[in-house]
Amino acid sequence: MKKQQNQTTKIAVFKGETIRKIMYKKEWWFSVLDVIRVLTGSPLPKTYWAKMKSRDTEMAQPFPFWEQTKSIEYHT
Repeated sequence: MKKQQNQTTKIAVFKGETIRKIMYKKEWWFSVLDVIRVLTGSPLPKTYWAKMKSRDTEMAQPFPFWEQTKSIEYHT
């Protein structure tokens, strides 16, 4: 992804765990998979997210802004 003047990427720390975030149109957007990993402790947040979407039709709807983020190696 090319950085634009109005975008800033950062790493947030929550309870000692990292969560990727980006400034987009003056709002912070957080990585859903990182948030799921930190809040649930799931070793497979992508699978957890897929199961959540299959149970809830609202979550299964496409997001207006969807950007695949690079995977980051986590050390636990």
